[in-house]
Amino acid sequence: MGRDNKKKSKRQNGHKQGNGDTYKGRLDVTRSGMGFVIVEELDDDILIRPNDFNSALHGDTVRVEVIPARDGKRMQGAVVQVIERKQSEFIGKLQVSKGFGFVVGGEGDRKTPDIFIPESAFNGATEGDRVVARVKDWATGTGKRPTGEIVTVLSPEDTNDIAMKEILLESGFPLEFPDDVLEETARIPDIIPQEEIEKRRDFRKILTFTIDPVDAKDFDDALSIRVLKNGNYEIGVHIADVGHYVAPGTALDENAYSKATSVYLPDRVNPMLPEHISNVLCSLRPHEDKLTFSAVFEMTPKGKVEGYWLGKTIIHSDHRFTYEDVQEIIETQEGHLRDEVLLLNSIARRLRKKRFDAGAINFSSQEVRFKLDEKGKPIGIVVKESKESHQLIEEFMLLANKYVAEHVGKIKVNKKPVPFPYRVHDLPSEEKLLPFMAFARKFGHKFDMSSPEKIAESFNGMLQDAHGKPEQHVLEQLGIRTMAKAVYTTENIGHYGLGFPDYCHFTSPIRRYPDILVHRILLSILENDIEIDKKMEEKCRHSSERERAAMEAERAANKYKQVEYMSDYMGEEFDGVISGVSAFGFWVETVDHKCEGMVSVTSLIDYDEFRLVQEDYSLVGQRSGRTFRMGDRVRIKVIAANLDKRTLDYEWVMTPAELEAETARKSKKGGSTKSARRRKKGDDPDF
Repeated sequence: MGRDNKKKSKRQNGHKQGNGDTYKGRLDVTRSGMGFVIVEELDDDILIRPNDFNSALHGDTVRVEVIPARDGKRMQGAVVQVIERKQSEFIGKLQVSKGFGFVVGGEGDRKTPDIFIPESAFNGATEGDRVVARVKDWATGTGKRPTGEIVTVLSPEDTNDIAMKEILLESGFPLEFPDDVLEETARIPDIIPQEEIEKRRDFRKILTFTIDPVDAKDFDDALSIRVLKNGNYEIGVHIADVGHYVAPGTALDENAYSKATSVYLPDRVNPMLPEHISNVLCSLRPHEDKLTFSAVFEMTPKGKVEGYWLGKTIIHSDHRFTYEDVQEIIETQEGHLRDEVLLLNSIARRLRKKRFDAGAINFSSQEVRFKLDEKGKPIGIVVKESKESHQLIEEFMLLANKYVAEHVGKIKVNKKPVPFPYRVHDLPSEEKLLPFMAFARKFGHKFDMSSPEKIAESFNGMLQDAHGKPEQHVLEQLGIRTMAKAVYTTENIGHYGLGFPDYCHFTSPIRRYPDILVHRILLSILENDIEIDKKMEEKCRHSSERERAAMEAERAANKYKQVEYMSDYMGEEFDGVISGVSAFGFWVETVDHKCEGMVSVTSLIDYDEFRLVQEDYSLVGQRSGRTFRMGDRVRIKVIAANLDKRTLDYEWVMTPAELEAETARKSKKGGSTKSARRRKKGDDPDF
């Protein structure tokens, strides 16, 4: 948005209340307790002091009254209204008085409110219990405490479970479904009526199967395949028809929209929909008739799409594959439904090559999974890479998403496009790209910035050239950081990373609300009964925000498990790779476990004074010239693990070669090597 347009939006969105303009935005409370309201239309955030929160908490959508900035000072304000609460459930300790009690949260960096609980709402909790309390009345502006009820009493010894629940609640994801949602779910019939079957294209006699993770229960996509008389193949991408069960305006739908996504933590799933829907009614389980919404393609053996059909279907999955099953078939060329799996993989390979030839960027991905004991404590870490079995499914899902978006994009109502939740990905910003290009040039990689297509081509060339080399990991990490974040919006600017001019999310409606919206709009187009949703952009923004919150929760939970895992290795040494640098130290990710911790610059003070060289992503010693650069391999020792803050502290350890070089350097200067020897043994507490 240009600056002139921003000024226009400010005038339109801000309005007078009292002495200053008011704006709607999201309150972000920092670790220090200071608040900032982020307003989309403003260039700068609005500073809110803790006394001016007016009961608002971190993440709440608020209306803020602005105190005009003077003499170049930062714009400040006060919250005058809480529009939407991010969090309504909190974990704390019950403190009981006669006839009532309070649930008191921890002090923490973002202190939660004390919640008044009438004795009738204790629900079995007693003095000192750790509980989950749900706020029923915030009593904003009255000076009174919020009033609530206890919904769960937590087991005091299960700290792991409490930590995961706190992460979900802090991110605004309730732990349980409201009663009205569960009641609506219970009323949904399990049996598919015959009249519904007759409305749909019947795929039940066509070979169909699913491919999912070994521990998955919510199978939301299946593939079907058959040979046509002309020698081409009919390949169906069948997606769970969640919209059949989740109707607009119901409590079930409103709750799903509020969450907007399922959240996948290391030891649990916080589902967007009740498990009876996600794991039973809609899950495309083998040997059961299931209602689906499908994208069906006629394809040549070389993967060219000759035609497609979109519509409601019914399927009957013949087999449930895991990714491991399919990978074994691909690698051994043997196994159940071998010919069909290999054929689909051959077509997926061609689709993938075509995508990258057309400008998609080929970043590789790794997934870290924890092996957990019965109490959720991590006892091992497995690093999984994307293999051909994953890519097989990925390519057909991308194909369906692309064709659905293209189909909808052609439709006009009153010469205007239909409001639709496109999944878009903007070009990388020049501000982030230029320093990355300068860094990549040090490894011999040149970028052509003459067009977006040439930039993508340069990225792919760099990734291909760097594959297997020491710099591969750092260039991939930094390359990803230059990229914009993909979001949902009605403004279709295309998906740069995938190289698609039109793209949406159609294939995962069990776990993503935008997919449900896509299904509804597509159905209205197919039935020629289009309703224009004027709030679609607002729904897109909400879905993008909830997606970010889920990702933050997943990162926080993974970090907690990393800290929990590494706390058993206090004082032990590991090989690592520098994964980030700042003026106050550098982060190291262990090679074997992918567990990231910080080496503080203060722990290096006996060796040298280090300064940050931002354009080189490095810390450089002022006297010695010693460099710690992102991507360098280093040896570290685990010295601290803080579960509350989810942080790991590492100490840099000299290798024998580094110790020898340091000894020689100090000898030349007449310095003692005693300190260096002590540090190698781990006896020096200051290093």
